[in-house]
Formats: sequence, C-alpha cells, structure tokens
Amino acid sequence: MAYYGGIEAGGTKFVCAISDENFNILEKTSIPTTTPEETLDQVFAFFDQFEIVAMGIGSFGPIGIDPAKDSYGYVLATPKKGWAQYDFLGNMKEHYPTIPFAWTTDVNAAAYGELKKGAAQGKKSCLYLTVGTGIGGGVVIDGKVFSGISHPETGHIHVKRHPDDDYEGTCPFHKDCLEGLAAGPSLEARTGIKGQDLPEDHPVWDIQAYYIGQALMTYALTFAPEMMILGGGVMNQDHLLLKIRQQFVAQMNGYMETPSASEYIVRWALPNESGIIGCLLLAADALAEA
Repeated sequence: MAYYGGIEAGGTKFVCAISDENFNILEKTSIPTTTPEETLDQVFAFFDQFEIVAMGIGSFGPIGIDPAKDSYGYVLATPKKGWAQYDFLGNMKEHYPTIPFAWTTDVNAAAYGELKKGAAQGKKSCLYLTVGTGIGGGVVIDGKVFSGISHPETGHIHVKRHPDDDYEGTCPFHKDCLEGLAAGPSLEARTGIKGQDLPEDHPVWDIQAYYIGQALMTYALTFAPEMMILGGGVMNQDHLLLKIRQQFVAQMNGYMETPSASEYIVRWALPNESGIIGCLLLAADALAEA
C-alpha cells in the first residue's frame, strides 16, 4: 500500500505520520528535535518502513521558500542550535529522490489543515495563529498557502503598548514585538507564575488579550480572511478567548465590517493535529501537481 507522508517539524519535536488517500492517519511518531543529523536519522527510520508516494513538510522557521534562491529548503535564522542555515529539504530529497515534496512552515500547514478539515471548512481563506512558547501564524488565501518574498511572520509585528505594561519583551530579535509581549514566556516573566497556573482574574490576561486582539485587527485589515483561528497552549482558556474577541471589537471600533466576533475568531477544531493533517494534505497536492 502507498502512503502520504507528513512531517510537522517543530523546535521541540518532529511529528511524523503516514496516511491513506483519505487522510486517515495510520501510523504516527514523535521525535525530539536534537541535532539535524540525529533527528533526521530517526525520521528516515520511521518513513523507510513504508512506501511513501509524496511528502509534506511544515517546518519551524524562518525558512527559505523561493525555489529560485539558493536558500530554498533551508531553515534560516533560527536560534535552535545546529539548525540555522541547514538544508532540511535538500537532505530529505537526497534520501527520497523519487517522490514530490511540499515545503512550507508549520503554521502554514496548520492553517491549511484547518481550512480543509477543521474550523474553516467551506471557506476559501483563513488565518491561523498559534500562541504558545512563541507566536506564529499561517495564511491561506483562495485555497492556497500565501507567500511572497517570504512567508508571513505574524508573530513579529509591532503592537501598540498597553498603557499598564512596561515589560521589555522576550523576543531575541525585537524585544517588544507581539511574540515578545504576548507569547507564553511573557506571562511567567511578568508574574513569576506559569500561564496555566494564573487565576482567571489576574490583570495580566487583560494585557495579553489587548495585544492579541490588536494583532487580529491588523491581520483582518491586512489579509481580510474569512475566519481567524487561534491555537496553541495559551489558548486553552475560555476566558482569554472571550477577552480577545472583546478587544478585537473594541479596537476595530466599527471600521471594518466582519462577521460577529464569536463566529470570526474561533479556537482550532483540530487541536494538536492541524499541522500534521495540513502536511498530509499538502503531500497529496504535491503528488497531484507532479
């Protein structure tokens, strides 16, 4: 039997899976992200067991996505030790030279998974934002993963500061970008308490919602997606989702007409599966195009 292969490549772990032609996941494994050599040895050991006809890779980034450039297929300026300027796709193609590959970011893959099989089914466009250890976003427009000179880096936009917030930010590149001010580590850095242990009435949640709601307003004004989907560990709180919707409405202030916030800003429908399902779907697309 022939299978689609998918790799959701994160900075902490690689999720590898195979599916049948209906995208039913038949085998899956999780591999710790260590050095590129050690990690790919385990990736190859998993996929070598099966007859793979195409593979989709959604990688942590930034990554090179322009086939005309020498950096295509590379992981670029990542702080992950050993992975900066690593030819990830090239090494995969060297091991599996006869199959087509789809290559994008992990969050683009998740956005595609949510569009085709998750919260945005029936839509032609969506934005997916993951809020966890970092913040990243993927965009699908007209049913296709969006890209330009690079892929969107929605976690690194600058946001207007909350008037009660003087925290400097955690981002090693920008300090007080969205990721620096609103990703999970910023909660603990401000309060000394891990996000999952913070009480619902802690004022830091209002600051968090202010930044994420503001970012979603920016994405709505920029991409005008039909739906915006939130995932990641920080989003496992109903009260935070409610506050984000309220901030989005307040900061948009009636300027752009959107669906109601409860329909427009939703939680992921494929928790912890969006990315790998998106990778398998993209593998099928790659085979069809080939």
